Amino acid sequence: MDYISGYIDHVTAILQDAKASQHDALSTSAELLRDVTLAGGNIFAFGCSHAGLLALELYYRTGGMANINPIRAPGLNLDVDPATLTSQIERLGKYGAYIVDASPLKAGDAIIIHSVSGRNTVTVDVALRSREKGAKVVALTNMSTTTRVTSRHPSGLNLYQCADVVIDNGGDFGDSSIMVPGIPEKVGPTSTAVGAALLYAVVVQAAALIAQTGKIPPVFVSANVEGGDAHNAAMLETYKDHIFYMGH
Repeated sequence: MDYISGYIDHVTAILQDAKASQHDALSTSAELLRDVTLAGGNIFAFGCSHAGLLALELYYRTGGMANINPIRAPGLNLDVDPATLTSQIERLGKYGAYIVDASPLKAGDAIIIHSVSGRNTVTVDVALRSREKGAKVVALTNMSTTTRVTSRHPSGLNLYQCADVVIDNGGDFGDSSIMVPGIPEKVGPTSTAVGAALLYAVVVQAAALIAQTGKIPPVFVSANVEGGDAHNAAMLETYKDHIFYMGH
């Protein structure tokens, strides 16, 4: 078997399934980002360990919305050695609530939270505390996994049970996807590749919805094309009250 084609075909099949099965959730998420942007609110993204890679991918990004802000916290961004510490830190009680309280998130804002299992304490605390503060929560998770694992949060809840909108990334149980003879474990996670595509589908739709109102959506262009620096500087200035990653 050609496992290069096999993996790419598998990811493609998941995306095709998600295009149909998750269209309503993706549309609702885009409408939420539109509404928050037009109302002068703020958008945030969060995840622990590798799930947090999508939060980093969404901000300050060519073709992305300038007003999406990552929520980062020590020990949760693969920024510690040994890396296994991240698995322990994301199980800490109350840390997620502290993270949200230290952020600018407020009522009327939206936060995208990514977690395949949705079971760990920090992720659930971030969702619960965000909702307590009056923000809307979009959960990107793996329903085939999260419905088969128990919560590590004292409430007994998983992420999908704490969200206003739930997007299923359609991946295999445990995320890895390809069986290879001679290897007892599946190889090749799909959550990052599929999750990035799904979230950018939301971003593109949200930008289109904003444009339909006659407003110019806050979209960055590449800093490596002519005029890119000037465009992005103007976007940063226009949305400076909704951007929290510029060191002020």
